[in-house]
Amino acid sequence: MTSKISNASDAITSLKAGAPLCADKAIFEIIDNGDWFYQDGKLPLKFSKLFASILNKIDDEYFLITPVEKLKVDVANQALIIVDYDADEQGGFELLSSIDTRHSISSLEAFIVSDDNITLTVERGVIARLNRACFYRFINEFIA
Repeated sequence: MTSKISNASDAITSLKAGAPLCADKAIFEIIDNGDWFYQDGKLPLKFSKLFASILNKIDDEYFLITPVEKLKVDVANQALIIVDYDADEQGGFELLSSIDTRHSISSLEAFIVSDDNITLTVERGVIARLNRACFYRFINEFIA
């Protein structure tokens, strides 16, 4: 008997639990500055952006998950580098990453501030970090 998956969220949950891992070794890597690599070659921005849309963090590991496979991704520190943000009138934030992905955060409380960086969790458990310019801007606007 097969179960019917009713929406994308159910599909992702199903995949996280049982999608076959295609290889034990990661063939994708995201380095500290947010650049993506595939088998030691730098990916063009359009492919990094595409793959970011299926990037998931599960139990402190990163994977690209499709309906038929799951691939490991090595991440140096955080998977995304935030290069700009705008606060909206409802207290949320619109974020822009170094690979031109856009993310919405509902409140200021999503930001985790430490001495040397500011991080937050975006879609699918992915961790993002504010770049240096955004770090100082954020400190001036919301902490100081």
